[in-house]
Amino acid sequence: MTYDAEATRRRIFDAATAEFAAHGLAGARIERIALKARANKQAIYLYFGGKEKLFGEVVRCKVDEVCHGADLRPDDFAEAIGRLFDWYGQNPELVRLLLWEALEGGGDVQGEPERREDYRARVREFQAAGVVRAPAGAEGTRVTQDRIFTILGLVAWNFAVPQLRRLILDEDDDEAALARRRASVVETARALAEAGIFA
Repeated sequence: MTYDAEATRRRIFDAATAEFAAHGLAGARIERIALKARANKQAIYLYFGGKEKLFGEVVRCKVDEVCHGADLRPDDFAEAIGRLFDWYGQNPELVRLLLWEALEGGGDVQGEPERREDYRARVREFQAAGVVRAPAGAEGTRVTQDRIFTILGLVAWNFAVPQLRRLILDEDDDEAALARRRASVVETARALAEAGIFA
Protein backbone atom coordinates (compact mmCIF):
# COMPACT_ATOMS: atom_id res chain seq x y z
CA MET A 1 0.00 0.00 0.00
CA THR A 2 1.42 3.40 -0.96
CA TYR A 3 1.61 6.25 1.50
CA ASP A 4 -0.80 9.08 0.72
CA ALA A 5 0.77 12.24 2.16
CA GLU A 6 -2.17 14.47 1.26
CA ALA A 7 -4.68 12.14 2.91
CA THR A 8 -2.54 12.07 6.05
CA ARG A 9 -2.27 15.84 6.06
CA ARG A 10 -6.07 16.12 5.71
CA ARG A 11 -6.68 13.68 8.57
CA ILE A 12 -4.27 15.64 10.78
CA PHE A 13 -5.99 18.90 9.87
CA ASP A 14 -9.47 17.51 10.61
CA ALA A 15 -8.37 15.94 13.91
CA ALA A 16 -6.61 19.17 14.91
CA THR A 17 -9.70 21.24 14.10
CA ALA A 18 -11.80 19.15 16.49
CA GLU A 19 -9.07 19.08 19.16
CA PHE A 20 -8.40 22.82 19.11
CA ALA A 21 -12.10 23.68 19.04
CA ALA A 22 -12.67 21.51 22.11
CA HIS A 23 -9.55 22.35 24.12
CA GLY A 24 -7.93 25.49 22.72
CA LEU A 25 -4.24 25.80 21.98
CA ALA A 26 -3.00 25.26 25.53
CA GLY A 27 -5.27 22.30 26.25
CA ALA A 28 -4.85 20.54 22.92
CA ARG A 29 -2.55 17.51 22.85
CA ILE A 30 -0.47 16.45 19.86
CA GLU A 31 -0.82 12.84 21.02
CA ARG A 32 -4.63 12.98 20.75
CA ILE A 33 -4.43 14.64 17.34
CA ALA A 34 -2.03 11.97 16.09
CA LEU A 35 -4.18 9.15 17.48
CA LYS A 36 -7.40 10.48 15.95
CA ALA A 37 -5.65 11.19 12.63
CA ARG A 38 -4.06 7.73 12.55
CA ALA A 39 -0.71 9.44 12.04
CA ASN A 40 2.48 9.72 14.03
CA LYS A 41 3.54 12.87 15.83
CA GLN A 42 6.48 13.32 13.47
CA ALA A 43 4.05 13.75 10.57
CA ILE A 44 2.40 16.64 12.40
CA TYR A 45 5.73 18.40 12.84
CA LEU A 46 6.74 17.59 9.27
CA TYR A 47 3.55 18.94 7.67
CA PHE A 48 2.69 21.76 10.05
CA GLY A 49 5.80 22.60 12.10
CA GLY A 50 4.36 22.08 15.59
CA LYS A 51 1.27 22.72 17.66
CA GLU A 52 1.25 26.53 17.49
CA LYS A 53 1.69 26.60 13.71
CA LEU A 54 -0.93 23.90 13.30
CA PHE A 55 -3.39 25.95 15.37
CA GLY A 56 -2.69 29.03 13.26
CA GLU A 57 -3.20 27.07 10.05
CA VAL A 58 -6.48 25.58 11.29
CA VAL A 59 -7.87 29.00 12.24
CA ARG A 60 -6.71 30.59 8.99
CA CYS A 61 -8.25 27.84 6.85
CA LYS A 62 -11.58 27.84 8.70
CA VAL A 63 -11.84 31.63 8.42
CA ASP A 64 -10.93 31.35 4.75
CA GLU A 65 -13.76 28.83 4.27
CA VAL A 66 -16.38 31.20 5.64
CA CYS A 67 -14.94 34.22 3.84
CA HIS A 68 -15.14 32.50 0.49
CA GLY A 69 -18.41 30.82 1.36
CA ALA A 70 -20.08 34.15 2.15
CA ASP A 71 -21.58 35.02 -1.21
CA LEU A 72 -22.91 38.48 -0.34
CA ARG A 73 -24.64 40.09 -3.29
CA PRO A 74 -26.73 43.27 -3.35
CA ASP A 75 -29.67 41.53 -5.04
CA ASP A 76 -29.76 38.72 -2.49
CA PHE A 77 -28.34 40.31 0.64
CA ALA A 78 -30.78 39.16 3.35
CA GLU A 79 -30.90 35.56 2.11
CA ALA A 80 -27.11 35.54 1.77
CA ILE A 81 -26.92 36.43 5.47
CA GLY A 82 -29.28 33.52 6.12
CA ARG A 83 -26.90 31.21 4.26
CA LEU A 84 -24.02 32.60 6.32
CA PHE A 85 -26.04 31.81 9.47
CA ASP A 86 -26.49 28.25 8.17
CA TRP A 87 -22.75 27.95 7.51
CA TYR A 88 -21.95 28.93 11.10
CA GLY A 89 -24.54 26.46 12.35
CA GLN A 90 -22.97 23.65 10.33
CA ASN A 91 -19.41 24.66 11.31
CA PRO A 92 -19.61 25.54 15.02
CA GLU A 93 -15.90 24.95 15.45
CA LEU A 94 -15.05 28.28 13.77
CA VAL A 95 -16.56 30.42 16.53
CA ARG A 96 -14.87 28.31 19.21
CA LEU A 97 -11.51 28.53 17.41
CA LEU A 98 -11.78 32.31 17.17
CA LEU A 99 -12.71 32.57 20.84
CA TRP A 100 -9.74 30.38 21.82
CA GLU A 101 -7.48 32.52 19.63
CA ALA A 102 -8.70 35.65 21.43
CA LEU A 103 -8.37 34.10 24.88
CA GLU A 104 -4.99 32.47 24.45
CA GLY A 105 -3.28 34.55 21.80
CA GLY A 106 -2.30 37.45 24.03
CA GLY A 107 -3.12 39.85 21.22
CA ASP A 108 -0.91 38.04 18.71
CA VAL A 109 -2.46 36.42 15.66
CA GLN A 110 -0.40 33.91 13.75
CA GLY A 111 -0.10 34.92 10.11
CA GLU A 112 -1.68 38.30 10.86
CA PRO A 113 -0.40 40.18 7.77
CA GLU A 114 -1.72 37.49 5.42
CA ARG A 115 -5.05 37.20 7.21
CA ARG A 116 -5.46 40.97 7.29
CA GLU A 117 -4.85 41.13 3.54
CA ASP A 118 -7.39 38.33 2.97
CA TYR A 119 -10.01 40.39 4.82
CA ARG A 120 -9.10 43.52 2.90
CA ALA A 121 -9.48 41.63 -0.38
CA ARG A 122 -12.97 40.48 0.66
CA VAL A 123 -13.91 44.05 1.62
CA ARG A 124 -12.76 45.23 -1.81
CA GLU A 125 -14.89 42.51 -3.42
CA PHE A 126 -17.94 43.59 -1.41
CA GLN A 127 -17.30 47.22 -2.38
CA ALA A 128 -16.93 46.33 -6.05
CA ALA A 129 -20.15 44.28 -5.93
CA GLY A 130 -22.02 47.17 -4.30
CA VAL A 131 -22.91 45.18 -1.18
CA VAL A 132 -22.39 48.19 1.08
CA ARG A 133 -23.49 51.73 0.27
CA ALA A 134 -20.49 53.79 1.19
CA PRO A 135 -18.57 56.79 -0.13
CA ALA A 136 -15.55 56.27 -2.37
CA GLY A 137 -12.00 56.13 -1.11
CA ALA A 138 -10.58 55.41 2.31
CA GLU A 139 -13.70 56.59 4.13
CA GLY A 140 -15.82 54.17 2.12
CA THR A 141 -13.47 51.31 2.88
CA ARG A 142 -13.76 52.04 6.60
CA VAL A 143 -17.56 52.18 6.38
CA THR A 144 -17.60 48.86 4.51
CA GLN A 145 -15.29 47.22 7.05
CA ASP A 146 -17.44 48.43 9.95
CA ARG A 147 -20.68 47.22 8.42
CA ILE A 148 -19.39 43.81 7.37
CA PHE A 149 -17.90 43.33 10.86
CA THR A 150 -21.27 44.25 12.37
CA ILE A 151 -23.08 41.71 10.20
CA LEU A 152 -20.57 39.00 11.16
CA GLY A 153 -21.30 39.77 14.81
CA LEU A 154 -25.03 39.63 14.19
CA VAL A 155 -24.63 36.10 12.84
CA ALA A 156 -21.77 34.67 14.92
CA TRP A 157 -23.06 35.82 18.32
CA ASN A 158 -25.86 33.27 18.02
CA PHE A 159 -23.26 30.50 18.12
CA ALA A 160 -20.64 32.09 20.38
CA VAL A 161 -22.73 32.27 23.55
CA PRO A 162 -25.37 29.53 23.67
CA GLN A 163 -25.69 30.01 27.43
CA LEU A 164 -26.82 33.64 26.92
CA ARG A 165 -29.28 32.50 24.30
CA ARG A 166 -30.73 30.14 26.91
CA LEU A 167 -30.78 32.78 29.64
CA ILE A 168 -32.01 35.77 27.66
CA LEU A 169 -34.29 34.06 25.17
CA ASP A 170 -35.39 31.29 27.53
CA GLU A 171 -34.93 28.58 24.94
CA ASP A 172 -32.76 25.54 24.35
CA ASP A 173 -30.69 24.77 21.27
CA ASP A 174 -33.34 22.95 19.28
CA GLU A 175 -34.16 23.22 15.59
CA ALA A 176 -37.21 25.43 16.09
CA ALA A 177 -35.28 27.93 18.21
CA LEU A 178 -32.42 28.05 15.70
CA ALA A 179 -34.87 28.56 12.83
CA ARG A 180 -36.47 31.44 14.73
CA ARG A 181 -33.06 33.05 15.36
CA ARG A 182 -32.16 32.62 11.68
CA ALA A 183 -35.40 34.30 10.64
CA SER A 184 -34.67 37.17 13.02
CA VAL A 185 -31.17 37.65 11.62
CA VAL A 186 -32.45 37.55 8.02
CA GLU A 187 -35.20 40.06 8.85
CA THR A 188 -32.65 42.39 10.47
CA ALA A 189 -30.41 42.11 7.41
CA ARG A 190 -33.40 42.88 5.19
CA ALA A 191 -34.26 45.94 7.29
CA LEU A 192 -30.65 47.16 7.05
CA ALA A 193 -30.76 46.73 3.28
CA GLU A 194 -34.07 48.59 3.03
CA ALA A 195 -32.68 51.40 5.19
CA GLY A 196 -29.93 51.84 2.60
CA ILE A 197 -27.08 50.71 4.87
CA PHE A 198 -26.55 47.69 2.69
CA ALA A 199 -27.39 47.68 -0.99
